[in-house]
Amino acid sequence: MARISGVNLDDNMKIGYALTRIKGIGWSLARALLQPLKINTSKRIKDLTAEELASITAKVDEVPTEGELIRKVRADIQRLQVTGSYRGIRHTRGLPARGQRTRSNARTKRGKRKTVGAFKKEELAKVQPNAGGEKGETK
Repeated sequence: MARISGVNLDDNMKIGYALTRIKGIGWSLARALLQPLKINTSKRIKDLTAEELASITAKVDEVPTEGELIRKVRADIQRLQVTGSYRGIRHTRGLPARGQRTRSNARTKRGKRKTVGAFKKEELAKVQPNAGGEKGETK
């Protein structure tokens, strides 16, 4: 198990793919980090030398990852909310901030909604006694 940026990486993984397990590093950034070090992306972690592992760790530490990245994103959202920008208001209300439509869709952001007014008579009778539409019962 190699440990880079606080994340344990399996020895049998290829280094290019293994770096993507670190939050903040995708496939293209992993390749960009390994290219100047002249390390093949398909090399397994167990086949890396101690110097290669140390150089990869040093390169990864230059990039904001894991907790540092989470704090940065949270601070950016907080700044938008404090300034009262449109995007900040959308974040505060829990709505999409990038122009997506919300009239239909956006269920993940808006949350689960209860159905109103679409009951069958049997279901309505269970929910509200004497509201099932039976005739002949008057008060």
